[in-house]
Amino acid sequence: MIDTEIFISSMGSVSPLGSDTDAIWKAYRDDKHYLSSVKVDNRKEWIAGLTESDQQQLDALRNEDSRYADLDKSVLLGIIAARKAVENAGWKAGDDFGINIGSSRGATQLFEQHYDHYRKEGRCATLASPTTTLGNLSSWIAQDLKTRGPEISHSITCSTALHALINGVAWLRSGMTSKFLVGGSEAALTGFTLAQMKALKIYADAAESHFPSRAGDPFKKRNGMVLGEGASVIAIETNPGKGKKLARIAGVGYATESLKHNISISAEADCFQRSMKMALGDLSPDKVDAVVMHAPGTIKGDLAEMAAIRKVFGDHHPALTTNKWKLGHTFGASGSLSLELGVLMLQNQEFIAVPFVSAKKNPEKLEYIMVNAVGFGGNAVSVLIGRD
Repeated sequence: MIDTEIFISSMGSVSPLGSDTDAIWKAYRDDKHYLSSVKVDNRKEWIAGLTESDQQQLDALRNEDSRYADLDKSVLLGIIAARKAVENAGWKAGDDFGINIGSSRGATQLFEQHYDHYRKEGRCATLASPTTTLGNLSSWIAQDLKTRGPEISHSITCSTALHALINGVAWLRSGMTSKFLVGGSEAALTGFTLAQMKALKIYADAAESHFPSRAGDPFKKRNGMVLGEGASVIAIETNPGKGKKLARIAGVGYATESLKHNISISAEADCFQRSMKMALGDLSPDKVDAVVMHAPGTIKGDLAEMAAIRKVFGDHHPALTTNKWKLGHTFGASGSLSLELGVLMLQNQEFIAVPFVSAKKNPEKLEYIMVNAVGFGGNAVSVLIGRD
């Protein structure tokens, strides 16, 4: 548990579900997925892309400032989400707050474009280097928001966004600042990235039509990861204004386990067991009403996380859910999008179930929710949020 009280005061996101909070919650309450079958490099693949209106919003941002025309889509998505989070929190341009926004892949689309240009022309465009560095993400968000606090970018694969939250919590607990923007952004819907996922034999079958990704289904017979794009930014602070406490960060945990293979995870996800126990602290496991799972849609990954949850919670069975069957796996942004789902469920006191997974009974109340993320490298993060 966390001694210093730290609260989530606002959220901002853009994803296949949209960018308006009411629209996002409405999308969560329906039982349909937001994945699309599109042609990529002359073959059909399932992906989860932005809505048409959000793509227009991104195009408008690119044209808003001549400097933005050269930035990667992941940076622009981060700016959109960060602007929303700051506005919703009531923070002002020029305020002294920190920024830690990460990405698993970084400037994927732009890097591939520049490399393709180099292969064809034998030379690089002038801004090839500064616009494809990972630090480009938080630094441009800071430039856009005119902040004066620390700005940090990092990549810890698919647990990037929740690692950013842990870092923000550490800064707040140290007293070095009282407000931090944390989260992740990812825009890796490229043919090369999809080919990498397919090479791992974990991608959804292009011929599947009903639920292409069965993330969270313990009885699935096939791997079904689907790649999505988006950004999610969370504003955390120690002393939010009146009416600004969306949820309390009750605990954080992290762990890394030894790997037998580059993408492996142990059968009972030792890293998740340790991260969830750390996040719980002294809180009894039976106080947790629900877990928003990482659940990437792979057979081994989903089952390992479920095994870890059984180990930690024993006879108490918190309700399990995930959002990747609906909006895809957004890599470095996935943890903060999962956290957004957890906060929305707390706020609305409604559990969002996975439609193709039968549950004994959905919780009647939601007081504490655990949110999980893990990435290549066996680095797990768990965040415990509670009602204020």
